[in-house]
Amino acid sequence: MTIDFAEYVSCISQEDNEHLQALDASYHEAARVMSPRGLQNYLEGMRAMCAMGRGQDLVLTYVQEMPGVAKEVGEDIIPDIVESMMKLASHTSGTVITLMLANMHLAAQRLGDAEVMRGYLKLLHQLAGKAPRGLRPMMEVLDELLSKLTLGGLRRWALWGAQAHQRDLDGQMAYFSLQTESARSVLQKERRGTLFVDNQRRLNFYLRALWARAFLMRPTSGDYETRRGLKPFIEDFQIHVPDAYDTFRGIDGIELYRAAVAHAAAHLVYTRDPISAEQLSQAQMRCIELFEDARIEYLAYQEFPGLRKLWLSFFTAEPGREDEQSKPHETMDLMLRTTRAIMDPDYRDEMSLVNETAAAFRAKLSQDPYDPRLSWSAGIDFYNRITAVAPLPSLRILSDWPIPYRDDNRYFWDFTENLFAEQGIDYLPASRQQVRKYVSAIDIANEVDCELAGDDAQEIWVCSTEFFPYEDAGVSYNEMWGKEPVSEPHHYDEWDYHVQLARPEWATVIERRQPKGDPALMDEILTKHKPIASRIRHLIDALQPQGIVRKRGYEEGEELDLNAAVRAMIDIRRGIMPDPRINIRITRHVRDLAILVLMDLSESTNEKIGGVNEGDVGYDETPSILDLTRESTGLLAWAIDSIGDSFAVHGFASDGRHDVQYYRFKDFDQRYDDETKSRMAGMRGGLSTRMGAALRHAGWHLSRQSAQKQLVLLITDGEPADIDERDPQYLRHDAKKAVEELAMQGIYTYCLTLDPEADRYVARIFGENNYAIVDQVERLPERLPNVFAAITGG
Repeated sequence: MTIDFAEYVSCISQEDNEHLQALDASYHEAARVMSPRGLQNYLEGMRAMCAMGRGQDLVLTYVQEMPGVAKEVGEDIIPDIVESMMKLASHTSGTVITLMLANMHLAAQRLGDAEVMRGYLKLLHQLAGKAPRGLRPMMEVLDELLSKLTLGGLRRWALWGAQAHQRDLDGQMAYFSLQTESARSVLQKERRGTLFVDNQRRLNFYLRALWARAFLMRPTSGDYETRRGLKPFIEDFQIHVPDAYDTFRGIDGIELYRAAVAHAAAHLVYTRDPISAEQLSQAQMRCIELFEDARIEYLAYQEFPGLRKLWLSFFTAEPGREDEQSKPHETMDLMLRTTRAIMDPDYRDEMSLVNETAAAFRAKLSQDPYDPRLSWSAGIDFYNRITAVAPLPSLRILSDWPIPYRDDNRYFWDFTENLFAEQGIDYLPASRQQVRKYVSAIDIANEVDCELAGDDAQEIWVCSTEFFPYEDAGVSYNEMWGKEPVSEPHHYDEWDYHVQLARPEWATVIERRQPKGDPALMDEILTKHKPIASRIRHLIDALQPQGIVRKRGYEEGEELDLNAAVRAMIDIRRGIMPDPRINIRITRHVRDLAILVLMDLSESTNEKIGGVNEGDVGYDETPSILDLTRESTGLLAWAIDSIGDSFAVHGFASDGRHDVQYYRFKDFDQRYDDETKSRMAGMRGGLSTRMGAALRHAGWHLSRQSAQKQLVLLITDGEPADIDERDPQYLRHDAKKAVEELAMQGIYTYCLTLDPEADRYVARIFGENNYAIVDQVERLPERLPNVFAAITGG
C-alpha cells in the first residue's frame, strides 16, 4: 500500500527519503489498527501538525506515536489529540508539544481508556495556562508519575504544584521534575494501592474462568475529591471500574477488584428483566437494590461457592480507625446487617426484623430466584418496616453505600416512565409533552370533566379570569381547586470548572408564586424601625434627581451666556483671540437606574438568629433570618419607591438543577402597593441555594429594562449549595462565572451576605469591593439602605 504524502506533510521535503520512509512505515502500521475513517483522521492530523509550523520533529513524532495510541485506546482519540495540541500551540513551544506527543503512547498504556485520555488532555491544557514552565520537566518524569498515580492523583499533584509555585518559576520547574521534597511528599500522598491497568489481564482471565465468556471492562478516572468514578457501574454492557483501589479494612485492592468485577458480571449474567422505577421514591429504590444485589449474588455463589466467602469478607472485616470515627447512619447500618444476614445463614442479628427479613427472602430465593417481582416486593416490604423503627437519612447518605465493590445499579432499572420527569419536560418526545392551553371561562364550563387533574396530565387548561360557580358562594373555582401557575421552563448553561467549559442548558429555572400574607405586616416594619426610616429619609433627599441643570462653558448650547459673551466682545476690541465657549448647555439630570433585589430564600433562612433553638427561652420572640430579610427588603423597597427608581424584588431557592424555583414578589412595571406587600409578607424559606442559575435569570429580567445603569443586589445567608452537587467548589465557580457574564452585559452585581465566614469565597465570586458582610444579623435592616446609597449614589 502506497500513498502520496505530499498534500498532508508539505513541511517535509519530498527529497528527504529517510523521513518519507518513516512516514510510509508508520502509515502501514496505522492501516493495520485503524479503519478507513480513522486513517483519514490520522492523515488530517499530519496536515494540522505541519500547519502549526513547529518543525519536522513534531510531525514525525505525531506520525510514529499515533498508531500505538490508537491500538491502546481506540482511533477516536486521534482528533481529540490533534485539537488539544493545536490549542496548546499558543501556550507553549514546539519542543514541549513534541515531548507530549512522544509520551502519548505511554499515557494511553497507563490510563487505558479513551475517556480517561480525554481527561489527561484537559489536564495538560489547564497546566499550560497555570504552570507552562512545568510541562517540560513533567513530561520527562511522566513514566514514574503514571506508574504511581491515577489521573485524579496526577491532576491533584500537578495543580498543587502549580498553585504552590505560581510566581516561583525555578521552584515550579524543580517541583515538576520531582527534585523537591514537597513534590515527592505530595506524590506519596496521592499514590494509590492497586491500579487497574496492572491487573486488567488477570481480571479478564478470572471472569472468563468463572462464566466461560468475555466481559468488557474499562477504567474510570476516580476523583478522590468529588468521589466521582469511585463506584463501579455498568453501561452499554461494559463494566466500568475505578482506575485504582486502596486497601479496604485490611482487604487488598486486587481482592476488591475481583469482588467488584464478579458482582457486575453477575448482573450481566443473571439479570433477565429490568425493574420498573415508576412511582418509586429514591429511598424505596435503595431498598429494592439491596435485595436485587442479594439475589444475583445468591445465584452466583450457588454456582461458584467461593464467591460467597469473597463477598462476605467485606461485611465481616473489622472497621478501621476512620470507620470508627464515622459510624454509618442507623438505617444504613440496618441495611448492611440485613445484607449480611441474607448472605450468611449462620449469622444471627440482635434485631428480630433483620433475621425475619433475611429468612423470608432466602426462602423465596430457594423457590424461584428468577421471579421478576421478587426483589421489588421484598424491597418495598423492607422499606415499610424500617420506616417504622428507624428514621430515613438523606438521599446522599442512602446513595453512599459503604461497601465499595457494589455498583450503582443503573443497569437493571427501567426509567421509561419517570426518567423524563427527572430530567425535564424537554426530554419527552413531542407526542408526549404536556400541553398548556389558555382558554376562556366558557370553554372551562363546557368541556372540563375533571377539575382536579394532577401534574402528570397531558393537557393543562389555564383560565386567566376568575371562574365562579353558579351558586353565589363568593369563592371561585380558581381559589378552591386551582394551583398557583408556573412559568415555562428557562434553561441556562452552567460552568463546570473541572473541564473549563459550560454545560449547555444544564439548569432549569421555573418561576413560581409563594402564598400571600397580610400587607399590614410591611407597613408595621416602618413603625418598628422609625429611627432607621428617619435616616433613610435623609438618604432619599440626597439621592433625589436634581431636575434641570445649566452648565456653562460650551461652544454650542441652548442659551447664550451673557457674561462670557461680554468678555468675548471686550477681547475682540482689544485685539485678543476671544474664548469661543460662550454658550450654556441645559441638561436634565435624571437617575436612569434599574435595580433588582434578589433574596436567597433557602431553608437556612428559617433559622433563628443567635443560635436559639426550639424550646429555648424566648424562641417565639427571636426573629429568624427570613424575618430580618423581609424587614430590610421592605425598608429598601420603600426607599427606592420614594426616590422613583425602577426596581423589582425577586427571590429564589432550588431543589436540584432541574428545579431552580424563582419568585417574583414585585416586577419593574408594578407599583409598590398592597398587592406587592402581601406577596412580600408571605415569603417563605425552603430548599437549597443554586446561585448561578438565579443570577442568570435575574440578569435576563434586567436586560429587558432600558435603564442605563442596571444592578442586581443579592441578599444571602450562605454560600451556593444544592442537593445534587457534593463538590463545594463547583457551584462557587458557576456563581463567579454568572457574575462575569452579567458584567459583560453591563449589569453590576453586589452581594450582601450574612455569613460571617464568607471571606473564604465571596470575594472570589463577586470581586473585591463588590460585597459587604453583615457580622451581626440583627443590624441587617440598618445596613442595607446604607449599602444601597453607596452603590447607587451619584
